[in-house]
Amino acid sequence: MLLPFLQEGRIEAGCDEAGRGCLAGPVFAAAVVTAADFDCPEINDSKQLSYKERYRLRAEIEKRALAWGIGTASPEEIDKINILNAALLAMHRAVLHLQLSPDYLLIDGNRYRKPSQLPIHKISVSVDEFSKIEHIPAGCFVKGDGRFVSIAAASILAKTYRDDYMQNLHKQYPQYAWNKNRGYPTAEHRRAIADFGISPFHRKTFRLLPSEQQLSLF
Repeated sequence: MLLPFLQEGRIEAGCDEAGRGCLAGPVFAAAVVTAADFDCPEINDSKQLSYKERYRLRAEIEKRALAWGIGTASPEEIDKINILNAALLAMHRAVLHLQLSPDYLLIDGNRYRKPSQLPIHKISVSVDEFSKIEHIPAGCFVKGDGRFVSIAAASILAKTYRDDYMQNLHKQYPQYAWNKNRGYPTAEHRRAIADFGISPFHRKTFRLLPSEQQLSLF
């Protein structure tokens, strides 16, 4: 059973991301604040749920959570500041969109940096945009989406919102089959890159093809 909180009596926001390992598309993140008595035993790490289960639970989360927010970082931002920093940037944007100001952030994974510690001088973002959340303390939790309700809920929102985005993007670029692979490095996706080249949404700093073939893409 997932834990409802780390410390009772404070406002905690669980944060998670989706799409770090993709070759194309933004990285998405979500932040979710759940009440201490939030009861939905079906909520789990999004990777352990089916497609239908994730969307059904998304509706429950959005209806019953005290607050939730979604943030993204673009492929261009990923290429300029790297995927780890971009995922954290997306998390900060998700926290900014919360309707409540949290006292503490539960971060899935083992790495965290405050907004001022990110190399956002390389992109069109000012650290002043994050002044409201710079002070919020945070803790990292490896496999936190399997430990805390709020992080699991965030994993579901991040995953489903990103899937929606890639589904819509597929309509513009059907040759990459993003409706099926969501931008992940499947053999089919890589064959399409080899055949059609890259789109504006591919991450140019990622290994899209074997080294000798990758050089021909740019």
